[in-house]
Amino acid sequence: MAEVLIFHHSLGLTKGCLAFAEDLRAAGHVVHVPDLYEGRTFSTLLDGVGYAEEIGFDTVIERGRQAAEALPMEIVYAGFSLGVMPAQKLAQTRPGAKGALFLHSTVPLSEFGGSWPQGVPLQIHTMEDDDWGDVDVARDLAATIETAELFLYPGDQHLFTDRGLPDYDETAAVLVKSRVLTFLDRIR
Repeated sequence: MAEVLIFHHSLGLTKGCLAFAEDLRAAGHVVHVPDLYEGRTFSTLLDGVGYAEEIGFDTVIERGRQAAEALPMEIVYAGFSLGVMPAQKLAQTRPGAKGALFLHSTVPLSEFGGSWPQGVPLQIHTMEDDDWGDVDVARDLAATIETAELFLYPGDQHLFTDRGLPDYDETAAVLVKSRVLTFLDRIR
């Protein structure tokens, strides 16, 4: 059993994000899903990213840090798209990370200090032709971090694991969930 802190994407804490978390709970994991947008949700990526820009990406990251404060240091950090920013910052800078899961996005290591903690496993999931998915950055992380696994899925949909959105790709999402559960089962 792993303990996981999941951060939502730019549309906010959607039913699809909550359903993904519930799937992990059903597999026996302890899962926390804070609302970084304080109840707001959006119907388009541009509106959601616009809101994140309005409150500031530093605010989004800080809200993620605050959510982690009350939790154990030995935790897996996960993020969907925008949520990768606080997840990656915490994985790189908060001692004790047990692992990290980046779905739909990645950030260069230099954004949060330039190095990855030794021995911390990482899984990255994105679609090959997703303009929002930072595929080049994902490839760079996978080549740089010894413990990283990169999974690229055919297609160009961004939030393809959120079953409540038009981008949902059931075939890819089922495979992501299977790989994530295998990853979490390896966490001790």
